[in-house]
Amino acid sequence: MAAEIKTLAPQAVWSFFYDLTQIPRPTGHTKASEEYVLALAKRLGLEALHDAVGNVLVRKPASPGLEGRPTVTLQAHLDMVPQKNSHIEHDFTKDPIDAYIDGEWVTARDTTLGADNGIGAAYAMAVLADPTLKHGPIEALFTIDEEVGMVGANGLQPGFSKGDILINLDSEDEGLLFAGCAGGVDVNVRLEYKDQEPLPEGDIAVRIALTGLRGGHSGMDIILGRANANKLLARFLKEAIAGYGARLSSFEGGTARNAIPREAYAVVTIPEADADGLWELASDYLDIFQTEYKGIEESISLRLERVELPKTVVPEEIQDGVIGALDACINGVQSMLTEFPGIVESSTNMARVTIGGGLFTATFLVRSSSESRKDYVASQIESAMNLAGAEVEFAGGYNGWAPNASSAILQTLRRAYEEVMGVSPEVTVVHAGLECGIIQGVMPDMDMISIGPDIRSPHSPDEKVHIASVARTWEVLKKGLELI
Repeated sequence: MAAEIKTLAPQAVWSFFYDLTQIPRPTGHTKASEEYVLALAKRLGLEALHDAVGNVLVRKPASPGLEGRPTVTLQAHLDMVPQKNSHIEHDFTKDPIDAYIDGEWVTARDTTLGADNGIGAAYAMAVLADPTLKHGPIEALFTIDEEVGMVGANGLQPGFSKGDILINLDSEDEGLLFAGCAGGVDVNVRLEYKDQEPLPEGDIAVRIALTGLRGGHSGMDIILGRANANKLLARFLKEAIAGYGARLSSFEGGTARNAIPREAYAVVTIPEADADGLWELASDYLDIFQTEYKGIEESISLRLERVELPKTVVPEEIQDGVIGALDACINGVQSMLTEFPGIVESSTNMARVTIGGGLFTATFLVRSSSESRKDYVASQIESAMNLAGAEVEFAGGYNGWAPNASSAILQTLRRAYEEVMGVSPEVTVVHAGLECGIIQGVMPDMDMISIGPDIRSPHSPDEKVHIASVARTWEVLKKGLELI
C-alpha cells in the first residue's frame, strides 16, 4: 500500500513527504500545500509568516543554550512539475499522486512523483517538528512556483527572512555539496498567420506520433544526451515536406518548459500516391533514431495513422520557414565548465512547440553559469526564429549562483558529511536553476549551500527517490545543524 511510505525511516520525513503527495500542487496551484505548512506551524506553536506572493516562513527557536548561533534558513519549494504518461487520465490540480515503494526507491505510477522538491520540504518540516534536535535559531522557507519562473523566490522581499545561512534542500545527488548553480532565461516565440489555406486536392491526412522518449529534467539530465521529441519530429517533417509533398496542418510537442519533451505529434496531408513512401520514410527514420540514440533511448516510437482530413493546412511559406527554423535551432549542451570537469556550462531545451489554427508558438529554456553565454545561446535561437518571420521575447530571466570557495557553511557541511558518511563529499555546481541565485540577490550577505538525496529522472514519470539516501542525507543535515 502507498501509505507504507509513512513507515520508512526517517519516519517523520517520509510521513510529511507522503502527505505532500496527497496534496495536488503543480506550479500555480500551491494554495493547499501552503495551508498545510501553516497548519503544521500552528500545531507546533511556531511563528509563521505568509507573504503576498504565497511564500511561507516558519521560525523555530534555538535549542537551550544555542541562542547565540547564526540563524539557519532551510529552503525548499512547494510546487512540482506535472508530467504524466499519455495513456492515463490524471488531473494534477485535483488528483493525488499514486506513490509507492519499488525496491530501494519510492516512485509513482505513470506521473511525476514530486520528490523534486517534496523531499526537501519534508526535511524542513521534520526539523521543525523534532524537539530532540540540537540547533541554533531555525527558519524554514517554503517558496512557491519555482518550476515556472521561480515566482516565489523572485517575490521575496528584504527582511522576510532573518537567516544568516541558507541550506537549500533542492539538490538531487547524495554525497555532493552544491556551491553554485546556473541561471536561465525563457525564449518565447510567436508567429501568427492566416488560417485559410485550403487542402491540396486529392490529399489524405496522416497523424504522426513520435513517442516513447525518456525525457527528464532539462538541466540535470541535459548532459545525458537524451532525444528531444520536438527536434526529432521537425527533422522528420522537413524531409517529408521536401521529398513527399507533405503539407503541415498541426504540430504539438512538449508540455513543460523545464522538461525534455518525450512526445510530439503532427497532422499532415499528403498525395495519396505518396502515402506508401511516407510510411517507408517513417520506418527509415525510426531506424536512424534508434541507431543514433542506442544505449540512451530504448523505446523510441514513430507511428503513422490515417485520420480525417483537417479543414486547413499551414501556408507553405510559413510551414517551410517554421520547420526549417525548428530544424536549425540549437538544442542540448552548448558548452562545458572548465573549472568543474563534467559539468555543463550552457544548454538549451526546445521545450514546447505548437502549430495550428493560425498560430505558431515555441518555448525554449536556456541555462548557463555564464551570463554572456546565456545571452549568446538565446540570441542564436532568436536569429533562427527571426529568419522564419517569428517574434521572439526573452522572459523569466534569473541569475546564477556564483561559487564561494571560502564559504563557512561549505566547510561545516563537509565536516558533517565526513563524520556521518566517513568520506569527504565532492563540491560542485549544478546545471539547474536553484533559487539560491535569486535569494542571494535579495540577501547578498547570506552564506549558502545546497544538499539532497538521490533523485533520478525528475520532471518525468520515471522520477524516483532513493530510500536509503534520504535517511543518510537526513543524518548529515542533523549533524550540520548541530555543528553550525
